[in-house]
Amino acid sequence: MALTSVVLAAALLTTAAVGSATPSGLVDAPVAPTQLIAAAKKQDANLPVFGANDWTCKPSAAHPHPVVLVHGTFAPPAAVFADLAPLLKLDGYCLFALHYGLAPILGEVLPGVQKIDQVAEELSTYVDGVLAATGAKQVDIVGHSLGGMMPRQYLRFNGGAAKVRTLVGISPTNYGTELFGINRLAQLLSPVRDGVTALCPACTDQLDTSEFIEHLNAGGDTEPGVAYTVIASLLDQVAQPAVKSSFLRDANPKVDNILLQDVCPIAIDMHQTTSLNPLVIRLVRNALDPDHATGVDCTNLINP
Repeated sequence: MALTSVVLAAALLTTAAVGSATPSGLVDAPVAPTQLIAAAKKQDANLPVFGANDWTCKPSAAHPHPVVLVHGTFAPPAAVFADLAPLLKLDGYCLFALHYGLAPILGEVLPGVQKIDQVAEELSTYVDGVLAATGAKQVDIVGHSLGGMMPRQYLRFNGGAAKVRTLVGISPTNYGTELFGINRLAQLLSPVRDGVTALCPACTDQLDTSEFIEHLNAGGDTEPGVAYTVIASLLDQVAQPAVKSSFLRDANPKVDNILLQDVCPIAIDMHQTTSLNPLVIRLVRNALDPDHATGVDCTNLINP
């Protein structure tokens, strides 16, 4: 009996020492940093984004959090962040841009179309690679349209909240969109809904009547510890209506909802141009580095 007790105790100690075993009896091993980086590199933007994806970059003391740029539906990152990326690089950030949610056909030119819960997993893989490469503890995320909303799925359901310091959403579809009444039409006519879903699952996920949007925002729309900035335009023709679609609603002091026309009444940006506007770019830079925020120039609202 005593011998049996000794054997059992030794077995328990051995199990505690090596970690939890899988049902097959094998112990889970941590993924090596090189594997994380390799997996992330596969998702690099297909067209160069100026200053982005230098996997040897190490964050400075001034900017210790790498910035991950997240494009939207049908929007190649090289186009969406053509003006923002060079300025962030000049500011001294380690900058990364991924290409996700590719369609089976023409995926290189039609990104961001797959189901949002699926592409959030792609973002998770990418962020893990960025953290492994840079040695940083957290990243900042700047996203446009779907790219401003989808990271919230990652924060809530893919363990991202501990890995993200700040999320900046430019014209995000946080509460879905009415999109010229297509939301109601999709509710009434299943062939319309099914046809759109077949071509672009992310599109139907972004309708304000979708189950995805309801699930994402159930119980609040922010995560503890993460700072949020939302930038929206009254003239947005995709995230409709702009304030209802984009603004976060939690009574959270770490949320800053910004309407462009409140900052500069003459701002005329529509959905596709918000990420390119100098005013928006200044607001993004201020959100990433609030200790060194500067005023906006309402006389410079057009890109050269």
